[in-house]
Amino acid sequence: RALFDDLVGDAYLGGHTDRNALVPTFGGAVKPTARYPKSAAAGVASDDRPTLIVGFRSLTEYDARSFADRLAASGVPFDVAGVEVEFAEAFRADAKITRLAKALDRDEAIDGTPAREALAKAVAPHLHDVVDDEGGVDRVERVGFPAFLGDDEGADVRADLADRLGADVFEIPMGPPSLPGLRLEDRLYDALDAEGVRFETGTPVVDYETDANGDIEHLIMNRKGSKVPYGADTVVLATGGLVGKGLDSDRDGVREPVLDLYVPQPSDRYEWFVDDAFGEQPYARFGVRPDDRLRPLDESGAVAHGNVRVAGAVVGGADVAREKSASGVSLATGLVAGQEAAREVRQ
Repeated sequence: RALFDDLVGDAYLGGHTDRNALVPTFGGAVKPTARYPKSAAAGVASDDRPTLIVGFRSLTEYDARSFADRLAASGVPFDVAGVEVEFAEAFRADAKITRLAKALDRDEAIDGTPAREALAKAVAPHLHDVVDDEGGVDRVERVGFPAFLGDDEGADVRADLADRLGADVFEIPMGPPSLPGLRLEDRLYDALDAEGVRFETGTPVVDYETDANGDIEHLIMNRKGSKVPYGADTVVLATGGLVGKGLDSDRDGVREPVLDLYVPQPSDRYEWFVDDAFGEQPYARFGVRPDDRLRPLDESGAVAHGNVRVAGAVVGGADVAREKSASGVSLATGLVAGQEAAREVRQ
């Protein structure tokens, strides 16, 4: 966590406590999280202030009223209502979320009215829409929007809207394209650039060479039809699982295609699954078996390649879909694999 906190600075909160925060998400569920974007801070579910959830009639994938109903049904400690307003209609029907964010960044004029003012005017008539348990009407103290309140100038957009509405403003994390995710990605890439990390894409690994000890000496890349060897002191394999094509499967079995790493599996394909569609499926746990330093093991349990680490969905043993642990497994194994690889390089 210290590494993440150092990288993101004050853009993410939650480091003041060891307890998870509960943050409403796009589907109307409340999710526990150790860190959350600053833009979502005013929306944490532990806050009991009356809340208005805003949606837009043109964003059919996001229904604010249904969202608010699901939040209320989940037992949150605050009164909540949802409303759909006209705002995004000013843009083309196929306008991307990023286009709306840029319009708020630049405060573009919409029919002669600056975008932020236009959005605030659309929301203002609904600030008394929340009804409490006694049937009274509360003036909301915080307003949640889909997460597109600016890109580069998000803090200014939220502050401007909060001032105009007289209520705290927060973003609700959405599915792709997730602007909070893109903002975080930018910060992480900036940190990697600062450390001199080089990226090469579009050059798949097609083979490898080992030294006398079995360590990977070269990865053979396909560069425009030519096989080019790349040397590395350590290799971190994070190619994904069955869904991400980091594992291949056919009638003969499941295999890891890049380094030919061992993937434990029953020889009888009928033992890969159970009849209950919602049961614990054995195939969901297929993947490379690592040791406690994330070095891949062979069929005998010995380390296959001492300078290789595996991370993410290619690692077997967990049913991440059933456990809802995919992000946790990827983050934890990625951190350990990176630390182990760096330690080996320094030796």
